[in-house]
Amino acid sequence: MKAFLEYVLKNLVDAPDAVSVHQSLRQGKTVFEVRVRPDDVGKVVGKQGQTIAAIRNLVRTAASRHGEYVDVEIVEELHASPASFGTSRGASRGVGEHEEPRSL
Repeated sequence: MKAFLEYVLKNLVDAPDAVSVHQSLRQGKTVFEVRVRPDDVGKVVGKQGQTIAAIRNLVRTAASRHGEYVDVEIVEELHASPASFGTSRGASRGVGEHEEPRSL
């Protein structure tokens, strides 16, 4: 399941090498935490969340065939790092280093 999700995500974004999928187990459900570059978050989410909804639907349907329950979360890093300076998100929003990542 994780390999399938990585395959789909890497074909959506501009920086496929920056795609990271972490798998964990929470309350009997497999949760995939997805991290991509800040510039690629919009591509993964899509207009009004349609792309991420479709991805979640695909992964959940495939997992249900094996009797598994899964969820897909996008973890957006909000802290500023030297690599994020100069990007449209980090520079224009004035994001501070003290902020924690948030899940979409």
